Amino acid sequence: MAAGADPTQAFREEASDLLAELETALLSLEEAPDDRDLLDTAFRALHTIKGSGAMFGFEAAAGFTHHLENAFDMVRRGVIAPNSALIGVALAARDHIRTLIEAPDQADQALGERLLAQVAALTGEDGGGPALSSANRERAAPSAAMTTWRFRFRLALDAMAMGTNPLRLLDEIRELGECTISCLTEGVPPLEEIDPCGCYLAWDVVLTTDQPETAIEDVFIFVRDSMELTIDRVTDLDPRLGEILSQRGDVDPATIEDIAARQPKLGELLVQDGALSEERLHSALAEQKHLRAEGAAAKAASPAATSSIRVAAERLDDLMDQVGELVIAQARLKQLIATSDDLQIKAIAEEIERLANGLRETTMGIRMLPIGSLFGRFRRLVRDLSRDLEKEVHLTTDGEETELDKTVIERLNDPLVHIVRNSLDHGLEPVEERMRAGKPPQGRIHLSARHAGTQVQISIRDDGRGLDRSRIRAKAEEQDLIPPGAKLSDAELFQLIFHPGFSTAKSVTSLSGRGVGMDVVKRTIDSLRGTIEVSSIPGQGTDIVLSLPLTLAIIDGLLVRVGRGRFVMPLSAVEECVELPNGDERHNGRNFLNIRDELVPFIRLREMFGTTSPPDPYQKVVIISAGERRIGLVVDQVLGDHQTVIKSLSKLHTDVASFSGATILGDGTVALILDTAHLVASGQGLDQQRSAS
Repeated sequence: MAAGADPTQAFREEASDLLAELETALLSLEEAPDDRDLLDTAFRALHTIKGSGAMFGFEAAAGFTHHLENAFDMVRRGVIAPNSALIGVALAARDHIRTLIEAPDQADQALGERLLAQVAALTGEDGGGPALSSANRERAAPSAAMTTWRFRFRLALDAMAMGTNPLRLLDEIRELGECTISCLTEGVPPLEEIDPCGCYLAWDVVLTTDQPETAIEDVFIFVRDSMELTIDRVTDLDPRLGEILSQRGDVDPATIEDIAARQPKLGELLVQDGALSEERLHSALAEQKHLRAEGAAAKAASPAATSSIRVAAERLDDLMDQVGELVIAQARLKQLIATSDDLQIKAIAEEIERLANGLRETTMGIRMLPIGSLFGRFRRLVRDLSRDLEKEVHLTTDGEETELDKTVIERLNDPLVHIVRNSLDHGLEPVEERMRAGKPPQGRIHLSARHAGTQVQISIRDDGRGLDRSRIRAKAEEQDLIPPGAKLSDAELFQLIFHPGFSTAKSVTSLSGRGVGMDVVKRTIDSLRGTIEVSSIPGQGTDIVLSLPLTLAIIDGLLVRVGRGRFVMPLSAVEECVELPNGDERHNGRNFLNIRDELVPFIRLREMFGTTSPPDPYQKVVIISAGERRIGLVVDQVLGDHQTVIKSLSKLHTDVASFSGATILGDGTVALILDTAHLVASGQGLDQQRSAS
């Protein structure tokens, strides 16, 4: 842990990950109740939260989690089944645990007691009083067959420095049954070599219990990857030393030597008793030492396991800002070197450019997260909403490994929630209506993500009733969004559902009907420089596709000049560049270019920006796209590609819709970044106005 780091905050972050893992495991367990791996995952998450919570002072959370852990321990042992009722209570308990950890002062104690009572009712336990450990409960009841286990464990040298308390582990072992614990001190070095924080002891344990071997392994769940642990089942031999010695005639010499080598004190007793010669004991000890040395060397030579560290998001943002400044400085250097004839300086500048590009890619890669972390949140949402709406809904996902900038993922949560809720409330029909339409009673919502060039496309598709075109048109005409009888394509018509206050719902519910949800979606996606495409087939469903940039920090851009001003267009939106012909085609007062027998409307940016300087004699048209729509932007000159570090505009410029940000060029001047999605929409709006007039 870094100096000055808050251990409580570190626990909260770890607990957040564990609670997300627990929720995923519970939802999957509801669909596959026989999956032992899912059950173990849920149990281990609860066990870790309980142990870590007690260690960091979250006693209320640890105590509450202990009850839930006991219930899932009963599930693991086959006492009860993981039915839907238990999963539902466990999910509600998971939410309560999160509150106990993140905001303990706001936790509802009465809710916690009700949840524990529900758990007790489902497991057949007494809900009041302190909870007994699973082993003690079983010993209070008629006992199953008892098994004796003998195991030795040695913790990592830095175990105590990393927060592990061996005494807690020994206490958990004692809870499993009757046991004898011996401390082994042969690993303790001379006093002058001792690290005060080091753990040099090992322990030898003989345990008689009705619990399986996995219960012993679960005691060491926090430290299993870095410790030594051997577990043997004792069958014929009683664990007491006297009786082992009395039966030594039944054990062959090789076994005696092996026992003596592993247990030096036992070896000395065997020598004293005449069961083993002193020479054979020394030989066995030497062989055992040699084997341990070989094992340690093999372990040191093996490839290191992949590790990770937790870094505050603010530090990643600061790193990205520094990389952005480096890119700007490198662009200035490149511009200065262009006028120099010094080959050595040019070579150094090229090397700096290569290193800056590599650092940029690495830093952006650090910020990238798989979108599966976002998709996983909607399983719970769909489960709860389908229950509230009394609909049968199955959520499927695809492309969870697709990576996206962490900032984009964080801001995508609310838009996706609105879209999924609309699909559940408006899109998917009730069971009876689906069956009358010849559909399966269970509706489907599918979330998918895929890379498309420098963008990520996220699709939310349902198999519901589809969008009602006539109702959308009628509502749009009623709100004067379109003139009566206006000719609109389906894509243009469906874009109206994102207008503020627009809703076709017949009544307002707790989920929808106020006309603000899809407006939030539109504004958020626009702020992310993304686009939304909607397609729908009556009776078959609706598909909403969000196209988003991979990152919001640094993009590849196309630098253009309009008059004396320079502007940047995101290169991902640019399809091609052509010369503006002398005689452009006009149809019903609209400007068109004929590009390979396709009419493409265009906008003169000089007119839009009010440029007064004389135009260049040979103007260029940059063809940009947003989904299926294309539009041309007429500029004076195309200057070339440019690595663009995006700088946000001030609050005074929030109403300037044609620009999404600014960047600093190599000569220190500022260039505005064009909002291509808005320009395409503006072009479509001009077309509609001209067609209406």
